[in-house]
Amino acid sequence: MKTLTLRRCAFAFSIQLALAAQAQEAQRITITGTTQPQVPSVAGFGDNIALSRTPLAANTVDEAVLRDSGARHLSDLTRIDASLGDAYNAEGYWSFLSVRGFTLDNRFNYRRDGLPINAETSIALDNKDRLEVLKGITGIQAGTSSPGGLVNLVVKRPDGHVRSVRLEARQGGGTSVALDVGERFGSNEQFGLRVNAAYEDLDPLTRDARGHRRLAAVAADARLSKDTLIEIEFETSRQQQPSVPGFSLLGAVVPDADSIDPRINLNNQPWSQPVVASGNTASLRVTHKLSPDWRARLHAMTQRLTSDDRIAFPFGCSVEGNFDRYCSDGSFDLYDFRSDDEKRRSDALDLGVEGRLATGGVTHHVGAGLLATRFEANLPPQAFNFAGTGQIDGSVVVPDAPLPLVDVASRNERSTELYLRDRIELAPRWSLWAGLRHTRLQREIEQSFTTPWLALAWQAEPQTLVYANWGKGVESEVVPNLPLYSNAGRTLPALESRQFEAGLKHARNGVEYSLAAFEITRPQSGDQGACDGSNDSCTRTIDGSAVHRGIEAQLATQQGAWRWQASALWLQARRQGAADAALNGREPVNVPAQSLRLLAGYAIAPATELQAALSHEGARAALPDGSARIPAWTRVDLGLKAQQRTEGALLTWRAGIDNLSNTRAWKEAPFQFGHAYLFPMAPRSLRLSMQADL
Repeated sequence: MKTLTLRRCAFAFSIQLALAAQAQEAQRITITGTTQPQVPSVAGFGDNIALSRTPLAANTVDEAVLRDSGARHLSDLTRIDASLGDAYNAEGYWSFLSVRGFTLDNRFNYRRDGLPINAETSIALDNKDRLEVLKGITGIQAGTSSPGGLVNLVVKRPDGHVRSVRLEARQGGGTSVALDVGERFGSNEQFGLRVNAAYEDLDPLTRDARGHRRLAAVAADARLSKDTLIEIEFETSRQQQPSVPGFSLLGAVVPDADSIDPRINLNNQPWSQPVVASGNTASLRVTHKLSPDWRARLHAMTQRLTSDDRIAFPFGCSVEGNFDRYCSDGSFDLYDFRSDDEKRRSDALDLGVEGRLATGGVTHHVGAGLLATRFEANLPPQAFNFAGTGQIDGSVVVPDAPLPLVDVASRNERSTELYLRDRIELAPRWSLWAGLRHTRLQREIEQSFTTPWLALAWQAEPQTLVYANWGKGVESEVVPNLPLYSNAGRTLPALESRQFEAGLKHARNGVEYSLAAFEITRPQSGDQGACDGSNDSCTRTIDGSAVHRGIEAQLATQQGAWRWQASALWLQARRQGAADAALNGREPVNVPAQSLRLLAGYAIAPATELQAALSHEGARAALPDGSARIPAWTRVDLGLKAQQRTEGALLTWRAGIDNLSNTRAWKEAPFQFGHAYLFPMAPRSLRLSMQADL
């Protein structure tokens, strides 16, 4: 299917409405809500505790929510949770997320079944059971990480009889197919197998961005005895697609989003090549029950990534002496960037025990262990060469300049982390949660640091929890590998962040809500020098700090035919202590002061649900000095989900209209590589899918 017009999509949508009506006469099928009662496993305090009873902020997004919202990338989480934001999310490239206004580090803030992975790649969601987001300081879960939080990918495991196939079509011509098969074997079903496979033709509405991706994954387990479980899994994936660079300021002016065609791809030169991201990941987990109250765990994982990062890259305006924006007349300097055969490797081994003990009439739920990790990045010489002058209408063709001229420093590091966690039942209503992690990091220099975390929780009544927590976190930044920087590829001194959070949680009669107030203080890195685009004109250093104070609210409920899931974030983020006094008191770039997400569902029939999603983000700065801003925006998506029981199968039909009103807006304004970029909101589009569960 090469082109799917609006008329055809509307016709298909009407067919689904007819099927929905037919489904009313079928067996009654309950469409469940999205409330997630369990605390994310990445939190480290056990997997059988209700989230409403834990003194931390988190969210879990399961596969059904991802499918209903049309999510395909990690960046699509920003449509579900107000605390998550875009942070340079370009079509065809890997995802970047921010949490509570802080951009997550793709090398250190992502986990896979609890173990650290490198997210500098395209991550497929087809074999993921759920995505967990832990918000705030993560010093007890990660030796080094950005203070925003952690994202954990939970892989699908053997879960009895599973036979599922999903077909999807998107406006523009993109189609996909995904297969999910699982079974248990043996006289006592002691063996399990789960297989996932997917293929997608990528054909977004953005021009010159066609590509494809594929995934194959297998997970197996063996229950050797009632006390011992062995789990193994392997995943291989590949995505090939041209990336889409952002627009920018035109001189001192933020262009009106209505004047820009969001379908234009400035990476449209005849010599433009796609970004290729391939990855292989495998893991082994052995869990052994030592006694009724104690169990031991061995968990190992290895990840191999290969990527070709190529783009015709718009960067600055040398004619006007502005190297952080485009020219006033809509032209820009265009560079030929190529970095082929980048190789990254991550290995992790976690040895731990957890259990329960009583001392002096006080019950402790204890976890302790050792996590050893190794990360290697072998990066070949890059091309980052001036090729000519482009135009924002994408009409100018320039010659290529592919010769690699820049040697890039490879990165190698090892870390050894010792951790201890304890949940103490002080009294019937009081509990103390504590954690300590000691990290020894070996890079260019050897660093050691200890990050504590402490929380006090009061169960005011069986349905209501009041809590406060405090913690520290550490991150270690590597300067971008660009000739612009005199210290390119170097590791900066460790940045120690701290957080205080107080919150309230309530869960009763199908209603769950939470409210949290927080303050996070983090040392800030910045660029010093002329930064005029010439070699060695910039030096990345520690420059003051960023203080983010905010209030975060979440609500999930299902009452009668209505289902609601809402979240909101009010954030005051400011710079302080910067060498440039003009930056102090300024809000950081690309961080809105208000964000709102609303997901709603109305059961128009026992097996049919009308769905709607609203996303709103406030205005934000586009330049560090606050002299340019992009306005607030609001987007509405509409969907329909209908389930139909046929002989031997459950069919789930989904239809969606994203950006219903075709809103034109600048979705985000990241300041990346010392340059201000503007990414437009994608135009209105339709999607249709059918899932058959046999």
